[in-house]
Amino acid sequence: VNVGCVPKKVMWNAAVHAEFVHDHADYGFETPGVKFNWRIIKDKRDAYVRRLNDIYENNVKKAHIDIIRGYGKFTADLEPTIEVEGKKYTAPHILIATGGRPAVPSDSEIPGASLGMTSDGFFDLKELPRRSVIVGAGYIAVEIAGILSTLGSKAALLIRQDKVV
Repeated sequence: VNVGCVPKKVMWNAAVHAEFVHDHADYGFETPGVKFNWRIIKDKRDAYVRRLNDIYENNVKKAHIDIIRGYGKFTADLEPTIEVEGKKYTAPHILIATGGRPAVPSDSEIPGASLGMTSDGFFDLKELPRRSVIVGAGYIAVEIAGILSTLGSKAALLIRQDKVV
């Protein structure tokens, strides 16, 4: 939600608006000099995600649910118990939201890998890149390639394939 779905949808919507602007002349609208400012959408997107996080956290607190941040592990206790930072917590229901981190290969595995970024890096970009190469063919790669291309980056999508389809 924080570094994927919601911010990607904001960027997707920005690309949809760019497509509408592109097509305006076909519908009789004159829109000379329309410019896109990556920094504005980035700042507004980031603020929107922060606001949503605050809303979610407040709703959890209103429901009298404790949020415990830290590294946890299940214990061998008879009751469902986790230990976080040396303190044990027991409850009938325990939810562990692990999050996820992408695996980035080393330069020795894939020469030049350190020159790339993960999809998280996409959301950290301070400006729209003039050119971009997206490696992969999953839906996130295809969506990011489409967003970048529509907003003005010369984008390419690299797909590894054992055979020509």
